[in-house]
Amino acid sequence: MTTGTTGHDERRSTGTRMTTRITEGAEPKHQQLRRILLDLATTRLAPGAAIPSERQLIAEYGVSRITVREALGQLVNEGYLERVRGKGTFVARRPVQSTLHLASFTEEMRALGHVPTTVVLVREERVPPADTVAALRLADGDTAHHLKRLRMADGVPVSIDDAWLSASAFPGLLEQDLSGSVYSLAADEYGTPIDRARQTVAAKAAADDVATLLGTRTGAPVLEFDRVSYSGDRPVEHARSWYRSDRYRVQMEVTASRPSA
Repeated sequence: MTTGTTGHDERRSTGTRMTTRITEGAEPKHQQLRRILLDLATTRLAPGAAIPSERQLIAEYGVSRITVREALGQLVNEGYLERVRGKGTFVARRPVQSTLHLASFTEEMRALGHVPTTVVLVREERVPPADTVAALRLADGDTAHHLKRLRMADGVPVSIDDAWLSASAFPGLLEQDLSGSVYSLAADEYGTPIDRARQTVAAKAAADDVATLLGTRTGAPVLEFDRVSYSGDRPVEHARSWYRSDRYRVQMEVTASRPSA
């Protein structure tokens, strides 16, 4: 177990040993322990670091196993901790937080201080499904570029992008290096910058294939983006993306509309 005595000794040597006492009082013990562990996870340990084992927490704070499990369970559900079967409980990686704007994944992750990487899963040219034909204003039988990629930040899976791009707007696209920003390729190589998009966001349960690629469980909550992107007035991309909701958050600013005169 990675949460054994050695890890506890390391915490003592680095000054992260928890010393706050748990007392009888109005606040339940599991809530007191939750606060202690939350401080440890958010201010003292780095993402991926092991926290003390259940046995250590019981011994250090004189609480029951039920109390420990209740506190840990709350923090796991809230996304601060994650359990790894057979290994222990660890500080969860902080979710990527994005403002809602049009940018490629690569550009966005770099702007947020993360290192983006991409695994190309599918690259092909074929007739797209009916909703994409309509979105890209294609004629019956027209083909489009199909590009499916797993996107990661700092080596951790964040999203799956399943995109269809206009073959007439981007001839030869599939021969390009598709591990970076397609939006940059569109602008720099084709003179067709993608400058606006319409998209919807919905909460969905992860299907088997999505869960496997994102490293989560089937049925786990994901954010699904459905986007049609334009270069001027021309639709050139129809994409669906699935983001792990515990690793990606969208921040937006909203304003009140002006009252009519």
